[in-house]
Amino acid sequence: MRRNRKGKGRRSEIKRNFGKIMKCLCSGEQLRPANEMFPSSESLATKDYITSESSSRAGEVIKKRDTVNIEEAESSLRESGSLNYEEARALLGRYEYQKGNIEAALHVFEGIDISAAIPKIKISLARRVEQRKRRSQSFSAPPMSIHAISLLLEAILLKSKSLQGLGRYKEAAQSCKVILDIIESSLPKGLPENFGPDCKLQETVNKAVELLPELWKLADCLHEAILSYRRALLHHWNLDAETVARIQKEFAIFLLYSGGEASPPNLRSQMDSSFVPKNNLEEAILLFMILLKKVSLKRIEWDPSILDHLSFALSVSGDFRALANQVEELLPRIIQQKDKHHILALCYSAAGDNLVALNLLKKLLSRREDPKFVPGLLLASKICGENPSLAEEGVHFARRALESLDGRCEQLESTANFLLGLSLSEQSKSAVADSERLSRQSEALQALETAARMTKMRDPIFLYNLSLENAEQRKLDTALHYAKKMLKMESGSNLKGWLLLARILSAQKRFVDAESIIDAALDQTGKWDQGELLRTKAKLQISQGQVRSAIETYTRLLAVLQVQSKSFGFDKKLHKYGRIFARSFELEIWHDLAYVYISLSRWRDAETCLSKSKSISSYSSTRCHLTGVLYEAQGLYKEALKAFFDALNIDPSHAPSLVSAAVVLRRLGDKSRAVVRSFLMDALRVDRMNYSAWYNLGLLYKDNATASSSVEASECFAAALFLEETEPVEPFR
Repeated sequence: MRRNRKGKGRRSEIKRNFGKIMKCLCSGEQLRPANEMFPSSESLATKDYITSESSSRAGEVIKKRDTVNIEEAESSLRESGSLNYEEARALLGRYEYQKGNIEAALHVFEGIDISAAIPKIKISLARRVEQRKRRSQSFSAPPMSIHAISLLLEAILLKSKSLQGLGRYKEAAQSCKVILDIIESSLPKGLPENFGPDCKLQETVNKAVELLPELWKLADCLHEAILSYRRALLHHWNLDAETVARIQKEFAIFLLYSGGEASPPNLRSQMDSSFVPKNNLEEAILLFMILLKKVSLKRIEWDPSILDHLSFALSVSGDFRALANQVEELLPRIIQQKDKHHILALCYSAAGDNLVALNLLKKLLSRREDPKFVPGLLLASKICGENPSLAEEGVHFARRALESLDGRCEQLESTANFLLGLSLSEQSKSAVADSERLSRQSEALQALETAARMTKMRDPIFLYNLSLENAEQRKLDTALHYAKKMLKMESGSNLKGWLLLARILSAQKRFVDAESIIDAALDQTGKWDQGELLRTKAKLQISQGQVRSAIETYTRLLAVLQVQSKSFGFDKKLHKYGRIFARSFELEIWHDLAYVYISLSRWRDAETCLSKSKSISSYSSTRCHLTGVLYEAQGLYKEALKAFFDALNIDPSHAPSLVSAAVVLRRLGDKSRAVVRSFLMDALRVDRMNYSAWYNLGLLYKDNATASSSVEASECFAAALFLEETEPVEPFR
């Protein structure tokens, strides 16, 4: 009973002391220096000159004081028997902050001389750790109690938040950084678990670690933000798993979208074989993968946005297989089987494994899964529409998508019509009968026009493909109309639009206009993206008889390609498929130059170009064909024929080699007309628009010297003439 009465008395005394401290601070009275301790309430009494207004304010504060603040004061007084000036201001500042009086709170916090308290805080923390480690009571008592340290560090944190609320972000970050500097210097091995019972130290540290990078970001100090994130993740702060995951996610998002390039982390503790990210993208991907691994191990809750950001990051890097691997590792409880198949199909399609993607989609669209899943049907139609042998399936998937939509979503319906048009166009190329081919072409145009109308002619991709389909069907005026409309809509930002417009104009034999279009495009395009434009310009110059200018243009293009490949970091920025395209494009340029030199009878220059081509790719049907053309131009027909056959061994459907082989066979007279005709018919099955095949087929029929053959020869010559008159300098597609 006596002990209870004594405890209650002590508690009442603490409350009286705290109330008087609040009264004193609110009145504006200056207490004793920070290092002076006050053993009784009498030493905190207010002076006689306090105004009545201040007294009334103090009374209001005492009346509304927070129970939590009283308990904090009680804890400090219980440990040290006294409450100093800094702790009192920390309590009052917290009280003002909780009331929402940010400016008043900041005024109170700025009165704390934290620089004087820092050495004592560091000594106290270090000594506390040593006592816990050695479990000995022989050490002298630390200068400050753990509750006093918690109170002052919380005051620094609340000061940072107050500065943040007032828009003074840089000052807020500098203030917040003090907390981490104190903890890191005094506890280099990290904050131990259960460091002090009933204290807020760990909570304050957690908040400071999360807040500091955000403050640097608000202050637009990106480098400091990155350093703060790395510091938060690499130092031992004794953070819980969810807090670490939040910091990792925010850091990865910042690296991915901030727009600045940070220096790679300096991880000295890593093993030689460990992966160290070289740039922002790699570091972001690594962090997202770590988060996914934690989800799989059930250390943190599933967050769908992690997969969304990782998908974007790996898409930018071009590593779609890595994304597929991450998705495959996700547990069934995390992602539904339908969504998993769809994402994997997207990954494999982007990685170029269309057959794997299509098989996944067929599983997804089976009767056991979801046969009316529209995104899956659209993706399947797109994949099939890019492959002539699968074009019929593409038509089937697109029509299934239209049936499933049943007019519910106009945007998806327009996409389905667009993909239907692409599949029908591809299907028409493999049609045997002319009537079937014309029917498919007509349906393709109709589907593409429907898609464009549904978007009110505002989708540039739809307009581009509508123009392209009209151009391939030699409806050049209509194609030109859509190409101009598309280019205007995109303000000339699409390179493909410029090229298509120039090719259409070249098919109309408006070479000067086409070259002007290319020159305009070159003015608006960066040097690294000018390759295809320069190649088209060179071909336009050849069509105008400006062969020397064309050679200069090709030389300029090759110089750009060489500088591009040797530039520091350029090749690293290109993902795998970009590098393949760059090498393939250089190969084509050497082939173009070889054709030019053969036409000028400059055999050695042509041979040099072919040797350059061989150094890039050992097996090329185009190079073998060019070798044959070179031999044929020199009158070496048997050597030419062998070269053409070599090309067909590499690619049996190489149309120029089929036509050239037929021409040489007809010239040599070694084979029957039926063999020559079979080569030409095979060429036309591959490329219906090959005017050279039609012309040579006409010559073959003419040699037959029969009435029916004459009619067929006439039809072939008419087709060849029409196609030659509308032939672009480069294929439209």
